[in-house]
Amino acid sequence: MAGRRIFDGKPVLEFSTGIQRRSFLKYAGLVGVGTSFAIGGGLLTAPAAFGSSAAIESSDLDILNYALTLEYLESDFYAMGLQAGLLSDRELELVTPIGDHEKEHVTAVTGAVTAFGGTPVAKPKITYPAGTFDSRESFLKNASMFEELGVTAYHGQVPLIKDPDVLASAASIAGVESRHAAVIATLIAGNPFPNPIEKNASMTDILAAVTPLIS
Repeated sequence: MAGRRIFDGKPVLEFSTGIQRRSFLKYAGLVGVGTSFAIGGGLLTAPAAFGSSAAIESSDLDILNYALTLEYLESDFYAMGLQAGLLSDRELELVTPIGDHEKEHVTAVTGAVTAFGGTPVAKPKITYPAGTFDSRESFLKNASMFEELGVTAYHGQVPLIKDPDVLASAASIAGVESRHAAVIATLIAGNPFPNPIEKNASMTDILAAVTPLIS
C-alpha cells in the first residue's frame, strides 16, 4: 500500500454532525477499516447469525455503525463504477457480484444494529474526485486499495470485538474478503496472494488512510 492512497487522498465523505465524524475516526483508529468488510459479510443472516444473544456491548454497536458507514461507501462506489459501464465480459462477471454483496451488507448491518437495540448511523454525503469513474483503470485501482486495506486491517484489529457471536461471524468470512481482494488484484495485474500470512495494519496506518476520506 506504500505510496498509494484511496481516491488519491482526496475527501469523499461529508458527515452531517461532528459527533458522527468523531465517532467514525475513533473506530477507524481502534478497529481498522477492515471491520466493515469483514462484519458486513458475516451479517447476511443477522441477527440469527449471532446465536441467541439478545444484546451486545455498546462498543460493538459503535463498531457496527462504523462498519455501516464504510459499507455505505463501498456499496455506492461499486454501484457507480458498474453503472459507468467500464467493465465487460469476464471482468464484469467477477465484479458485479462484489457490488451486489455490498448492497446486501448495508441492509444486513443496518438490520443488525437495529436488532441489537442501536440506531443505524445515517449515510454520509459521498462525493468522488473527478476522474474516479472515467476509466477502468481508475475504478479498479481504487477498488483494489479498498480491498487490500480492508483485509489487512481486519486481521489485526477485529479481536477488539467483545461479543463472541459477532466475532465468530466476522471471522468466518475473512477468507471471502481475501478472495475479493485477490479477484481485484488479478484484474489489475497485481499479486493476488502477496503474503503467506496476512499483514496487520497499525492504528497510525489506518488513520492515515481513512482521515483524508473525510471532508
